[in-house]
Amino acid sequence: MLPALAGVGYICGARASSYLFAGGVLGWLVIMPLMCLFGGDAILFPVTDMTISQQVAENGVSALWGNYLRYIGAGAVACGGVLSLLKSLPMIIRTFKDSMGVYGKGREASSLRTAQDLSMRTVLIGILIVALALWLIPAIPLNFFTALIVIVFGFFFATVSSRMVGLIGSSNNPVSGMAIATLLISTILLKSTGTVGAEGMTAAIVIGGIICVIAAIAGDTSQDLKTGFLVGSTPRKQQIGEIIGVVVSSIAIGGILYLLSMAWGGYGSDALPAPQAMLMKMIVEGVMGGNLPWNLVFAGVFIALVIEILGLPVLPVSLGLYLPIYLSVPIMLGGVLRWFLDKRKYGSEKEKNTVIQSGILYSSGLIAGEGIVGIVLAMLAVIPMGADSNVGAFIDLSGSFSIGRIGGLIVFATLLLSMYFFAVKEQKNSK
Repeated sequence: MLPALAGVGYICGARASSYLFAGGVLGWLVIMPLMCLFGGDAILFPVTDMTISQQVAENGVSALWGNYLRYIGAGAVACGGVLSLLKSLPMIIRTFKDSMGVYGKGREASSLRTAQDLSMRTVLIGILIVALALWLIPAIPLNFFTALIVIVFGFFFATVSSRMVGLIGSSNNPVSGMAIATLLISTILLKSTGTVGAEGMTAAIVIGGIICVIAAIAGDTSQDLKTGFLVGSTPRKQQIGEIIGVVVSSIAIGGILYLLSMAWGGYGSDALPAPQAMLMKMIVEGVMGGNLPWNLVFAGVFIALVIEILGLPVLPVSLGLYLPIYLSVPIMLGGVLRWFLDKRKYGSEKEKNTVIQSGILYSSGLIAGEGIVGIVLAMLAVIPMGADSNVGAFIDLSGSFSIGRIGGLIVFATLLLSMYFFAVKEQKNSK
C-alpha cells in the first residue's frame, strides 16, 4: 500500500498532499488529544460501556478514530461534497441547458469520418436494456421505482459531467458531490415510500454507487472523445471501445472485489478498510435509521465550513480528517519529493519537464503494481493449502514475515530514493 500512496502523493503534488496531511494532523494531533485531555472520563456515544481513557488503554488511539473521529470526518466530507456541488450549480444549470439545446437541435448526419457518432437509436436501445436489467434481474436489489431513480439521476449527472469535463476539464467534475447528493436524496425518497431497513439501505447504496460510476465514466468518456478529436480519431469507434471497456472492466472488477472481500475478512476490516464505502454506509444508515452520533457529524460539518471560509479546498482537508493518518503521511512524503524536484535547478525547462514526467511514470507504475500485487496476494490467501486439505483451510499470510517498524521505515526510505533515482536518471539525456 505504501508505494502506491507515495506515488499518489508525487502525482498530486506537494500542495494537494499538504491539504490531505493537514486534515490528518488536525484529527490525530489536535482533536484526538483534546478528547483525551478534556473528556478522558466521559462516556460518549456511540460507545456506551467504556470511557474514552478506557478505550485508549484497551485498544490504543486508533479506537478514537474508529469510534469518533471518522464520524467527524464523514460530516466534513459530506459537507465538502455538498459545497462543491452548490458552487458548481450555476455552471451545472447552464451546462444542462446548453446540452438540452444541442439535443433538441440534433446533429446533422455528416460524411466526415471524424464526425460519425453512434446513432441515437442505438443509444436509446442501450439505455432501455440497462433500465430493464436494473429492474428485472433478481440479483440487483432495485424495483421499478428505484430503477427509475437511477435513470433520471443518471441522465442528469451524465449530461452535466460529460459537458463540464469536455468544456473545462476533469478537475471540475464534482463526482463526490453528485454521489453524496444522490445518496441523501435517494435514501430520503426510499424512507418516505416505506422502503426501510436493510432493503432500503441496500437499494440506496446501489443507487449511489451506480450514479457515482455514471458520473465518473461520463466525464472520462468526454475526456477521451476530446483527446480523440485532437488526434483525428473516429468518435463512433471510440464509443464502441468505451462500451466494451465498461462491460469487460465491470465483470473483472466484480470478481476482484469479491476475491478481496473473501481473502481479507470483508470490507471495513483492518486489512480492507474501504473508507469511501464506509462513508457511504454511514450516510445511508444515518438518514435511514437516525442512529448516528449527530453531534460528531455536525462538528465535522462546521469544521468544513471553517475550512471553506479560510479559502482552502474543503474536500482534500476533509478526506485527511476522515482517513487514518498513516495513509496521509506517505502521500505527503511523495508530495515532498515532488516539491523537491520542482525546486531543483535545471539547465532548461525541457530538462525539468523530463524529470517530473519520468517521476510521474514511475509513480504510476507503483500504483498499478500495488494493485496487481494486492490481487496476487488475495489469490494466494484463498488457495487451499493442499489437495487433502479442507475447503476452509487457507494460507495465512498475515503473520508470515515481519521486519518491524525500523525495517519498514528503511524500506520506505529506499522506495523514496528509488523514485528520486528513476525521476532524474533521464535528466542527462534531455540536455
